[in-house]
Amino acid sequence: MDINLMVLNVGNTRLAIGIFESGELKYSARIPHEQRADWPTRIADCWTRIADLDQPAIAGASVNPTLLEPLEHTVTQATKQNVQWVGRDIDLPIKVLTDQPDQTGVDRVLNVAAAYEQMGKACVVVDAGTAVTVDACNDAGEFLGGAIAPGASMQFDALHERTAKLPRVDLATPTGAFGKSTAGAIQQGVYHGIRGMVKELVEAYATKLGRWPEVVATGGDAEKLFGGWEIITRVIPDLLMYGIAKAYADHHIKHGT
Repeated sequence: MDINLMVLNVGNTRLAIGIFESGELKYSARIPHEQRADWPTRIADCWTRIADLDQPAIAGASVNPTLLEPLEHTVTQATKQNVQWVGRDIDLPIKVLTDQPDQTGVDRVLNVAAAYEQMGKACVVVDAGTAVTVDACNDAGEFLGGAIAPGASMQFDALHERTAKLPRVDLATPTGAFGKSTAGAIQQGVYHGIRGMVKELVEAYATKLGRWPEVVATGGDAEKLFGGWEIITRVIPDLLMYGIAKAYADHHIKHGT
């Protein structure tokens, strides 16, 4: 995958930018959506890293359609290039076996594609961000489906906003078996609730697959939730960026472009 590529991942809360030079991820950055004013400068600065290299290009994936038009405008102004979007301009890199493949989140598919490329066998991807997704593929690398649940921040927000007295808490690894304060009890509930869900789902997937799969974690909360946990094979923060790059490379190899 000897490509020079800027990748854009438009999530629910932030824009992630990655720079691949000769197929290697050399740089990544994340910009919260409330800092959209920084897009032009940050995108232009990132583009200069590959602009003079062989056949530089820009590819992206998005789960936030409302931001596509303003982001495309910003990219064109900053780089004089168009974004090639996975699922619109670029084919998905793996087969999707869900009931409605066109309704399956492109981010989920790309995460699994990237994990499968690294593992080479059936695996599970846990993406801990705004939502927590737990998705699987078989030994052929086909996307089987998975589960979607509220992420840690969403759970903390709901407990604070929908109750009279519960405080807003930020994610941290709890200490001890018992929450000794209200905030501590909330930490225990959300942290272990997510981990318990992941363990139950992976066990269910293992039963269907016939063996225990490799489990890769990604997303902004992955390290806090899963770092050092024995059921997690690896934490890869930039997994989706590798998925976008794989989709771009596979598409242009397939079509000879």
